[in-house]
Amino acid sequence: MLASSLLALPLLGLLPTPASAASYTTLVKRHEGSTFFDGFNFFGHYDNTTNGDVVFVNQSASADLAYVNDAGNVIIKVDNTSVVPYNEKRNTVKITTQDTYGIGSLWVFDATHVPYGCSVWPAFWSQAPEWPAGGEIDTFEGVNLQTTNQYALHTTSGCTVAGTSANQSGNLTYSNCDSNANGNSGCTVTEKNDASYGAAFAAAGGGVYATELAETGVSIWFFSRADVPSDLLASNTSAVPDSSTWGTPSAYYPNSGCSIDEYFSAQHLTLDITLCGDWAGSASVFNATCSGVCYTDWVLNATNYDTAYFEIQSLRIYNDGTNSSGNAGSSSSSSSNSSSGSSTPASSAVRLPTSTTSVVAGALFMALAWAVAL
Repeated sequence: MLASSLLALPLLGLLPTPASAASYTTLVKRHEGSTFFDGFNFFGHYDNTTNGDVVFVNQSASADLAYVNDAGNVIIKVDNTSVVPYNEKRNTVKITTQDTYGIGSLWVFDATHVPYGCSVWPAFWSQAPEWPAGGEIDTFEGVNLQTTNQYALHTTSGCTVAGTSANQSGNLTYSNCDSNANGNSGCTVTEKNDASYGAAFAAAGGGVYATELAETGVSIWFFSRADVPSDLLASNTSAVPDSSTWGTPSAYYPNSGCSIDEYFSAQHLTLDITLCGDWAGSASVFNATCSGVCYTDWVLNATNYDTAYFEIQSLRIYNDGTNSSGNAGSSSSSSSNSSSGSSTPASSAVRLPTSTTSVVAGALFMALAWAVAL
């Protein structure tokens, strides 16, 4: 009788669900066209974080690798023309936003082409300045001839996700987000849509990745070009993105197993392409889709990198207007203590105030007492 009484309680409808969502009323930053690189720092160093066989050029040396094409889209690419002597590294690009974006933020990445090919390891990801404290979110990442995208979180110890979730369409592959566990794989989710990566992404005209950092969780959506919601179109400059209308996210990391306030702080956003390194160059990973030796057979040959480029329509960052910490769109020095994909790489949310949660809990307690009395 008690169980059936409780199940009938209408007060249960007051509880927030993972499918709750936010409208993003403020466009904080829009990177596109000739002003795309404004507000980005170029890494200007060899890859000392994931041990790729590359040098990330500084901005003064980036004219042929980071530019706007005739279509008005941004190109970020690996050098595919130079001869690289043995024991040298190939030039490429890594850029990081000067600003950071905190809880209550949404970033929307719209591209028509993403890098792919043997030895190639591209990523669009974010991390806090004091990583691993403050966390990392891998929105887009893959290696070699992988066919679908991989999502991930990397955190300090204690952040986990459930073994299964009805609230995401992707497949959970690792549940422990701790950067010190499983070779820093993070808690990873594999996208099911083949058009999310590689040649299939380009053939479909590209698509949009949308990442929501909310107090109730981290959610990431992928939409192939034909399926992009109208409020995420780069051409819809007056749109107010509303994640409640986008359906089930590809990856969902709920607050229940990983307190967002505890494990995540304001994030720098990063785009980069490395070659070989800890993940793409790992023999077992490389040999799964490619042949030969990652460095000698691929890095030294420029013609291997004709598809190793991003073509980006825009990168937009929004805020839902509830950020109280003042770090959504704040400036700070962008260190590149990156972990992105160190091994097997990287909510819809209305932010319910603590006071509201207390009221709901109190109401449920009173209802329980009433049911027992019956």
